[in-house]
Amino acid sequence: MCTAMEPVDDPAVLDRMIREEAALLFYFSTDSCTVCKVLKPRVRKLLKDRFPQMRSCYVDIDKSPLLSGQQRVFTIPTILVFFNGREHARLSRNIGIGQLEETIARPYGLLCGE
Repeated sequence: MCTAMEPVDDPAVLDRMIREEAALLFYFSTDSCTVCKVLKPRVRKLLKDRFPQMRSCYVDIDKSPLLSGQQRVFTIPTILVFFNGREHARLSRNIGIGQLEETIARPYGLLCGE
């Protein structure tokens, strides 16, 4: 899997990814959010180091308000975690890397055998 967060701005692409990817993380943010800018590289590093098979995507809610509305994301940063097409977790605002790791670890381990 790639370690960079792929930008997504098309609702059809987002829906397809949710259906097709076994482990998926969406990071909703804006370019003007300073907290988001600090958190995003830490999330990428966590995924690269601990969850390499999880695909990650970035949604800029300023450029794609339809996607944020479709996913009911009204605050930033927001992280949505999906396993086998189902939303497993939704973390918003004060997101700790430890909290995110703990949230992903068990289902990821069961799914990916790690």
